Amino acid sequence: MNASTPSYDQLTATWTRMHHLSHLQSIAGWDQAANMPPKGNEARANALAEMAALLHRMRTDPLLPDQLQRAEQEPLTAMQRANLREIRRQWQGANALPEALVQRQRLATSRCEHAWRQQRPANDWKGFVANFKPVLAGAREEAELLSQRMGVRKYDALMDRFEPGMTCDKVDRVFGPVRQWLPGLIQRVLDKQAHEPVMQPVGPFAVQAQRQLCEQVMRLLRFDFDAGRLDVSTHPFCGGVPEDVRMTTRFREDDFLGSLMGTVHETGHGRYEQNLPRQWLGQPVAEARSMALHESQSLSFEMQLGSHPGFVRQLAPMISAALGEQPAFEPDNLHRLMTRVQRGLIRVDADEVTYPAHIILRYEIERPLIEGDIEPEDIPGLWDTKMQELLGLDTRGNYKDGPMQDVHWPEALFGYFPCYSLGAMYAAQWFAAMRRAMPDLDQRIDAGDLAPVFDWLQAHIWSQASLWPTDELATRASGETLNPAHLKAHLESRYL
Repeated sequence: MNASTPSYDQLTATWTRMHHLSHLQSIAGWDQAANMPPKGNEARANALAEMAALLHRMRTDPLLPDQLQRAEQEPLTAMQRANLREIRRQWQGANALPEALVQRQRLATSRCEHAWRQQRPANDWKGFVANFKPVLAGAREEAELLSQRMGVRKYDALMDRFEPGMTCDKVDRVFGPVRQWLPGLIQRVLDKQAHEPVMQPVGPFAVQAQRQLCEQVMRLLRFDFDAGRLDVSTHPFCGGVPEDVRMTTRFREDDFLGSLMGTVHETGHGRYEQNLPRQWLGQPVAEARSMALHESQSLSFEMQLGSHPGFVRQLAPMISAALGEQPAFEPDNLHRLMTRVQRGLIRVDADEVTYPAHIILRYEIERPLIEGDIEPEDIPGLWDTKMQELLGLDTRGNYKDGPMQDVHWPEALFGYFPCYSLGAMYAAQWFAAMRRAMPDLDQRIDAGDLAPVFDWLQAHIWSQASLWPTDELATRASGETLNPAHLKAHLESRYL
């Protein structure tokens, strides 16, 4: 222990211990989604609730306020000050919540999510609502306690868990214009694409061949298989820890592109985690800055790079080799397939043009739900109205492809959805900054050279972790804070 920073060193030792315990919690959560037999769920739910309570006790240790106060007075480096800022933020969030609530929430979400897996295919909205109500009650209680502690509105407090400093006012400022121009843009793209023929690939595509293709593409994107792996789950995700990244995808024999591009998406998350600064590992300053920044990495990989004509030309021969030659795998046709815009009910299958509509819809339901202005029974009616407004689709009576389609609500991840579209905006902003710094970027991607993209992300995003507040990180990387104009410019240039 450093004689001049004893309190800071005590704090970092505690946070390192929590990092090790969170590692086990994360792997147990991944296993629950990817491997666990159904009858293991109740025991796993109890074990995870116990771990959540243990970590909560560590974050609310009565010794911490004194250590935090003393550490503030110690001679710290800029990195240590940033770390102390993040430790204090985590400590404040945890101390707003009683342990009993944390444990109750963990049990409610484990039960709701487990039942949702059967209820969703059965279109059982009534059964879902019965399990969902305790989840919502816990989330509202958490929002109330956090908002009192932080002096912000309830939904702001829940968003802050995923996107520090983000508020409804900022989201409204960014989403407001998008809501205005998006329906018109979708229509213009659909009109243009109506005259562009596209050949559909002919399946079935063997799952084993798809899996090998996905792993090959992950290697092209420089995923480190000595520090991570790919598995299968109902809902694709990226979990684990930087030293052991667990990614999942899902396969369908009639659609290889869904799993392939889903894997490219998760690889963006995985590379961010694998490239966080190892020298600070175990400390909050070494963690990913926020979920919007995390999404900006997955969408940089999936949309900005993954749908780039130059990248598609690299994919085409790999797809033919894995799945057999066919005319649909010719690069231009593949690119048309991958940039095909279609109004659809399912968020995770949405193209990048219609995707923001799915997020705006969820944000506009989730916020009043948390703030107590609406109840679960109101969700289907609001969903139908907004789906009609934003995408012109009818979802009446279709709960499985409507409000039951995502895992976020059963898992109480309220405040997360906005991060997806904020992430798409950041990704467009990063690539605009790359093109300013490297005017030949597109020619280099065309030539098969992906290094400039990875090197830029490494220097400006991955290596910076949580050293800076989000606005400062964005300004250092791209010269400005979040600017949604870059997303509009990207969509118009790629699709129109």
